[in-house]
Amino acid sequence: MPAVGVMTSAFVDGAELMAHACGAPDYQFAVIEHPISSATGEELLERAGEIVRQAEELVLAEAAGDAP
Repeated sequence: MPAVGVMTSAFVDGAELMAHACGAPDYQFAVIEHPISSATGEELLERAGEIVRQAEELVLAEAAGDAP
């Protein structure tokens, strides 16, 4: 089952550190702008669209064997 880690930009450093500690230093995440708690409905829709685009790209790269 394909899965994609999703986070805001404020958590990228921690996620990369955790991925490295878990033996997956090249793990790719889908990342949107931080914060989301104060984003408007329109901004959230834009960010959701961006996450879908990134997730699709990551899953298709993995399926094609192009992921790191």
